[in-house]
Amino acid sequence: MRCRRGLAMGLIMMLATWPIGLMAQRYRVAACDWMMLKRQKLGEFKLASEIGADGVEMDMGPLGQRVLFDNKLRDPHFQQLFRHTADSIGVKVPSIAMSGFFAQSFLKRENYRDLINDCLQTMAVMDSEVAFLPLGGSGHEWKEKGEARTELVRRLHEVGEMARLAGKVIAIRTQLDARANIKLLKEVKSDGIKIYYNLQDAVDNGRDPAKELMQLGAKRVAQIHASLTDSVTLDVDPRIDMYRIKKTLDEMNWSGWLVVERSRNAKDVKNVKGNYGRNVAYLKKIFQAGRP
Repeated sequence: MRCRRGLAMGLIMMLATWPIGLMAQRYRVAACDWMMLKRQKLGEFKLASEIGADGVEMDMGPLGQRVLFDNKLRDPHFQQLFRHTADSIGVKVPSIAMSGFFAQSFLKRENYRDLINDCLQTMAVMDSEVAFLPLGGSGHEWKEKGEARTELVRRLHEVGEMARLAGKVIAIRTQLDARANIKLLKEVKSDGIKIYYNLQDAVDNGRDPAKELMQLGAKRVAQIHASLTDSVTLDVDPRIDMYRIKKTLDEMNWSGWLVVERSRNAKDVKNVKGNYGRNVAYLKKIFQAGRP
């Protein structure tokens, strides 16, 4: 017994002396490939590494008038190439985004199951756990009781169960406040559907993101877009207190990926490395190293 206790204490002391990079991070930081102008391009992994990101949120590709996403990852050649490149550089793909639904209506696509299945298969290739589904292209009618709401709930339950059976989660961006998001999730009734929380939505609408996150609770939040509307980079943006966001997430016992979508310097929006490098570095300073 004493021998076992001695070994356990030795292991604990050894882990305590390891550099933080060698231990599992509670929070990891990624960036969106489509916003960095690298949508489904091999160069996204090298770029993510260069800006110091732990991962990249890969997009499914454009949708437009196509039947399916313009997705390279249906081709076995590209599946092997993208996975090998990501692994060799050491960049994770925590989530796959369906950004086409920013403009397309999830409610009006008759082949929505095929689109979701395409995404789930791509997630399996890249070992991703979360699918990002924005509902911005679906209008506002579904936000109130009625036929559109009923149909959205039905569809979300159906695709949520598809994701759950695949061991994945579909995280929806609704732009609703915390109370309305909780109500929607209760109606959907699927563990395969969670919230993709976007700090920008709360700040732009005068809501307190820290309070909303606490109200939602850790189990309802799959992932977080940790950026705001383009203006300045996060490190000099007075609109949000990231230290308070971290304190809130700590208290919630939440862990996961913080993904930079925007927060570009409006006077220099095309400076991808400059904008995303600063945002990633700032988030890592707070969430991985703590307050200096």
